[in-house]
Amino acid sequence: MHLDRLTAYLEGGRPPGGRIDYPGCRDPRPPLRAEPVMLPGLLYFATESLTWTGGRAFYDPGVEDQLPARAYLLTLGQFSDIAAQEMFRTPGEDLDLTDVLSLGRAEIGPGRYETLVRAGRLDGSPILTFTAPWRCADVPWNAPSAAYLRHIAAGIIAGHRWSARRTAEYLAGCPGAAGRWSVAEIEALVTRDGSPGAQGPQAPEDPAGRRRNR
Repeated sequence: MHLDRLTAYLEGGRPPGGRIDYPGCRDPRPPLRAEPVMLPGLLYFATESLTWTGGRAFYDPGVEDQLPARAYLLTLGQFSDIAAQEMFRTPGEDLDLTDVLSLGRAEIGPGRYETLVRAGRLDGSPILTFTAPWRCADVPWNAPSAAYLRHIAAGIIAGHRWSARRTAEYLAGCPGAAGRWSVAEIEALVTRDGSPGAQGPQAPEDPAGRRRNR
């Protein structure tokens, strides 16, 4: 979602607030184009991130919902190298996109970001992303860290021109964040005078962790 985060994949380095250095792509040039998109599906947080601590963001395209995202126009090599870095693989080999382009989905491994998904089309080009092989309801949810949420929220605001409040309301309703992060806490992460979220997420308010209606 956030261009600064994407730049760490392209050029290499460590994103602000992260714990891991990335090797970067063979082609470090910035994307030729960036567009806000709404994808069919759900954003949720689960497992434990080695880069950020807290839950990772995953995409479940099988849930009836709308997910604000940002589409970047990349080369096949750039997309392949970004995916490799998220899969803890060495960048340098182009992915075979035959199955994901024809079938809409392709599992290239069992890992948490080793499932390719075709989430739609934009101006004739496929919108591709990667996520976990499981569904949202199949895994325990886990609250994301402040640094991670800040990147996602800032990306939504920059890409979609949403207000900090609207962005916070959206993220506070996503499984994993719901009941653990309040709207006010998330809003504070991306506003100039707000707290950086040092206190972290609150204790769950809803034992079921259900997503609140918006």
